[in-house]
Amino acid sequence: MSIDLIARADGLRRDRVPFVLATVVRAERPTSARPGDRAVVRADGTIEGFVGGACATSTLRAQSAQLLRTGGSTVLRITPAGEPGAAVPPTTGTVVVDNPCLSGGTLEILLEAVMPAAMVHVFGDTPIARALAEVGTAAGYDVRTTTDPSAPVPPEAVAAVVASHGHHELEVLRAALAAGTPYVALVASPKRGAAVLAELALPAAEAQRITTPAGMDIGARAPGEIAVSILAELISRHVSAPQPEPQAEPATTTDPVCGMTVAVSAQTISYRHGGRTWYFCAPGCQRAFAEDPARYA
Repeated sequence: MSIDLIARADGLRRDRVPFVLATVVRAERPTSARPGDRAVVRADGTIEGFVGGACATSTLRAQSAQLLRTGGSTVLRITPAGEPGAAVPPTTGTVVVDNPCLSGGTLEILLEAVMPAAMVHVFGDTPIARALAEVGTAAGYDVRTTTDPSAPVPPEAVAAVVASHGHHELEVLRAALAAGTPYVALVASPKRGAAVLAELALPAAEAQRITTPAGMDIGARAPGEIAVSILAELISRHVSAPQPEPQAEPATTTDPVCGMTVAVSAQTISYRHGGRTWYFCAPGCQRAFAEDPARYA
C-alpha cells in the first residue's frame, strides 16, 4: 500500500469517517490487479487506490456500500460470466459476483469495514488522566483529553471521565450528563465523590448516572492501575462504539448494456437520456448506450 494511501486511511480514522479497506488477495490473469493492491472506499462511492479495472471497481463500490451498513469483513470474489464452480456457501464469509464485463480471470478482494472507535472524553492533566489516555488508546479506544472546562463533550463520546483532582469538576460533569454520555465517571475518593454529588444537587436519577469512585474495585493504587480499573469498568458495562445504524439498502440499478448490477452514486458512470439517468459499470457500456440508446433503453 502506498504511503499516500496509508496517510489517507489514517486521516479518515482521525476524522472518524467510516470506510472500507479493500485488499486484493488473489488475482488470475488477465486481470490488471495484483495480490497486495489496495484501495480505500468511502460511503459516497469514492475510491482511492487500485484493485482492478472499471468493471471490478463498479462491483467493489456496490459491495462496499453494503458492508458499511453492517460492519465486519468479507471476501469478494469477482468471476467472469459463466465461471464454473462459482457457488459458495453463505457461511464461508465470501460473496461471489458474476461479472459479465470481465474478459477473463478471477479476483478475490478482502473487504474490511473500518468504523470509528469508541470515543472517551477525559478531562484533566493528572497522572491518572495521562495513564487513562495511554491505556485506553492501547485498548483501541479513541481517547480525547482536554484541560479546558468549556470544551464540549462530543456527542459521540461513549464515556466522560473527570480526573482533574478538584478542578472544574462540577461543570464538566454537568456537561457530560447534558450530552447524554453513557458512562460518566469522577476520579475521587468515596468521601470526596459523595461531597461533589451533594454539591451538584441533582435529581436522584441523574446523580446515579455518575460513577464515583471511577473504576472497578480491583485494589488499584498507582495511576496506571486506576486507569486499568476504569477501562475494565467500561468493558464490563459493554460501553463500546455504537453499531452502524440501520440504513436503507444502498440504491442499485442494472447496467442496460451488460446487465450488471451497479451502485447508484455520484461516482458511478452515468448518462442522461429520455428524462432519466442511466448508470453503467464501465465507460465502454456508457459509450455503447450513447451511440444507440434506442437499442438498450
